[in-house]
Amino acid sequence: MKLLKISYIDEVFNDYDYVKYPDNVFFKIGWEIIVKSDDMLKIASIVSIEDEEDIEVTTSFVRVATKRDREQHNKNKKDSIEALTFAQEKSLELNLDMHFISSFYTFDRKQLFLSYTADARVDFRELAKVLAQRYKTRIELRQIGVRDRAKKVGGLGPCGLFLCCSTFLTDFASVSINMAKNQFLALNPTKINGSCGRLLCCLNYEDEVYTELKKGMPNIGSLVETKEGLGKVTEVDVFKRTYKAEFKDKGVIEFSVNE
Repeated sequence: MKLLKISYIDEVFNDYDYVKYPDNVFFKIGWEIIVKSDDMLKIASIVSIEDEEDIEVTTSFVRVATKRDREQHNKNKKDSIEALTFAQEKSLELNLDMHFISSFYTFDRKQLFLSYTADARVDFRELAKVLAQRYKTRIELRQIGVRDRAKKVGGLGPCGLFLCCSTFLTDFASVSINMAKNQFLALNPTKINGSCGRLLCCLNYEDEVYTELKKGMPNIGSLVETKEGLGKVTEVDVFKRTYKAEFKDKGVIEFSVNE
């Protein structure tokens, strides 16, 4: 079955979705289209055209976005920014500890989404009531985590490049401190934490490679029998396949694991 893989524009979570490729319509990657999902009209861009059989499709194609559709989308975007500002001001009036991050209308304005961060759960029922009365539409307030905030706001990582989460990552893989240890990284929070304050997502990229390369290598701190006698491993280079061992009377000597 031929499908259009799409990404919703300006939504809190730019999750991918699929639409059946309609007959007698030509598409190009990057085109904007109007689709119907959850009984609401939304605007999305085409990411790819794929042949898939095991994907359940619940979203339907409506039309290719017209000039008028894009004008409506721009108006929705402008109005949602105003709503974001109002929601932040109102939350302060109500003494709610909420920091609003982003907002968007569905294309047909049936729903207004606002995302926020907070240190704890917030009773925002009064705020939601005020927003519904002002904007005359269904309101959804969604609390997001610090990683999602970084994804939405963007920024630069310690590598000097744009954040992975805001450019190409579609989900957040589990990252642990053991991955940093596995890659011989200094456990300094300023070095291994991202702008979100959590462990760098990129620690996950090479962890499997390091695990594989470390096979057959001695552990740092272990005692090894060498041609120079019994020494204590002080350093390991998994790429050169070498290690350094310290001896009481000979200092530090480098060896190859093949010796």
